[in-house]
This record gives sequence, C-alpha cells and structure tokens, in this order.
Amino acid sequence: QVQLVESGGGLVQAGGSLRLSCAASGSIVSTNNMGWYRQAPGKQREMVAQITRGGTTNYADSVRGRFTISRDNAKNTVYLQMNSLKPEDTAVYYCNAAVYSSTWALRWGQGTQVTVSS
Repeated sequence: QVQLVESGGGLVQAGGSLRLSCAASGSIVSTNNMGWYRQAPGKQREMVAQITRGGTTNYADSVRGRFTISRDNAKNTVYLQMNSLKPEDTAVYYCNAAVYSSTWALRWGQGTQVTVSS
C-alpha cells in the first residue's frame, strides 16, 4: 500500500514563509509527476504547482514567483517552499503523485493546514 504523508503546515504571519514536504512510502517502483493542490473553505481544490520527474515545473499564476516546488527522486519526496505568504494562501494543502507499484495510480496525501494571518 502506498501512502503520501504531508508535513510542514502551520500558522504564519503575512509575508512569512513555510516549507511543505510530502513523502511517498510503501511498495513504490517509480514516481512520475508530483504536485501540490490547495482547497480553501467554500472553494474548489486548485492546482498550486506541479513538477515532472525530470524537474520541469508549472505554477498557478497566483503563486508564481513566490512558491517553489522541488523534489528528491531518491526519497520519493516533493517539497513546496512558500515565501511572501498572503492571507489568501490560507487553505488545506494536498500533495499528489503518480506512483507505480503494480500499476500506475494517482495518490493523494491527507492534507496539511496552512493559515496566514494578516
């Protein structure tokens, strides 16, 4: 069974920084695209950032220039460095990953809360 476990969320003042981590564990043969999504109260889940196995990245316009996604393929881990945080970044952040065990499947983490106070 494959699990994704996020960590690093919390409460921070506007202008501050946080670093999220998401580690995939279990019977993993390989991983492909990994990413971060977020969902604020009353809103739909939205893509924040994505990264391919080779390191190509994609960002939502709202976070480009403030957030940086990276990954460590040897550790099956994806990171999200969040700088210059704004109150509108407040949400539950979820990671996902395309994981190959016996077949390819998209896995999701349980989410971690990020709260930015003004």
